[in-house]
Amino acid sequence: MIRTHQIGEYEFYKDNADSKIWNVNHIGCKGELLFSFDGETMINLWTDYPDKLTKEQKELFDKEEPYWADFFSDDKD
Repeated sequence: MIRTHQIGEYEFYKDNADSKIWNVNHIGCKGELLFSFDGETMINLWTDYPDKLTKEQKELFDKEEPYWADFFSDDKD
């Protein structure tokens, strides 16, 4: 894990140095899956994906996080 910075009770980090998306750890909270494109604005995977992402953000997220793209896909067999 590559730690980048902390804002209040939120720790921004990347698992891969080449990633364009930050994972966000809400310190002391469990069950939230937060991420960020700019290292400041947080997006909640459960409530914001994909409706609150721009087309470009969704494409980048789906490329970097194929597991979650598949998880939320309507094309399940």
